[in-house]
Amino acid sequence: MRLKNKVAVVTGGARGLGKAIAQAFLAEGATVVITDINEDSVRQTAEELSAAGTVEGVSMDVSQFDGVQRGMAGIIEKHGRVDILVNNAGITADAQLVKMTEAQFDTVIAVNLKGVFCCTKAVVGSMIEKGYGRIINISSVTAHNGNFGQTNYAATKAGVISMAQTWAKELGKKGVTANAVAPGYTATEMVQKVPEKILDSITAKTPVRRLGMPEEIAAACVYLASDEAAFVNGAVLKVDGGLAL
Repeated sequence: MRLKNKVAVVTGGARGLGKAIAQAFLAEGATVVITDINEDSVRQTAEELSAAGTVEGVSMDVSQFDGVQRGMAGIIEKHGRVDILVNNAGITADAQLVKMTEAQFDTVIAVNLKGVFCCTKAVVGSMIEKGYGRIINISSVTAHNGNFGQTNYAATKAGVISMAQTWAKELGKKGVTANAVAPGYTATEMVQKVPEKILDSITAKTPVRRLGMPEEIAAACVYLASDEAAFVNGAVLKVDGGLAL
């Protein structure tokens, strides 16, 4: 088991990609804490996954700095440390630039970009103290290609790559690595809400001619979280079927 005796926090872990990552980490022996803004959802998912290993759910709004500090401090107090942080929590509020409101822009920035800062800031001190840490930011193919109607989302997903690269330089000498995973279109609840005609177009543009599976993205996260990736720092692992080529 590649993550045995490791403590991992997965934000946005109640469903979709975050849930798949949590499942993969549990299968590799990690103790997993999933966070999500919806208290009922995070509790239900934790109960569902409990048969696979040690998992708990914590309700958390990643955009609220003080709340994240308290929540992560509680996790560290209970488990003694956070070895792995997967910054997965994210939302969309799509509109073309000419129609996008300030509220749509600000909400996505607050969760997808500020949230990554808040969560990492809350655990990095403990990682430095222990001399070990793995930070994994979930980006997107949109960070490389942009996407129609997603000014806000694409900006955040490019931003979390730059954050990871900056932290790689700042923290590498302290035993903490930071990397990003940039998925292509993946068969999650969020993507499956996209009209079928658009999904067909996306599939046609993807060299492997299909959507990704959450488990495939999760496998990339397992690798980056493992000791096998100890020399991988500041990297962007594209898992997109070749769409960003």
